[in-house]
Amino acid sequence: MQVGDQIRVKESVIVYHHPEHRSQPFDIKGLEGEIVGVLQEWQGRPVSANYPFIIQFSPKFRTHLNDFEIEVVVDEVASDAVVNAETSAEA
Repeated sequence: MQVGDQIRVKESVIVYHHPEHRSQPFDIKGLEGEIVGVLQEWQGRPVSANYPFIIQFSPKFRTHLNDFEIEVVVDEVASDAVVNAETSAEA
């Protein structure tokens, strides 16, 4: 996973900082967003962040998540093109 990938939250993750549900528990499972950062170093030194992926869901909402909590969203049009290409190559 890298910056710019579209992702979906696949695990149940409760947050308390969602702009529309401030200070209330809100499950973000199923929400889709974009990876806007991956924390690998701080001030030039390598770090091992617990939640290294910074995900932007909306202009007012972003959060840090781990790799087991998210999955890359595959563009259905692109995946259909790959399947069609593989099928025609086999024929």
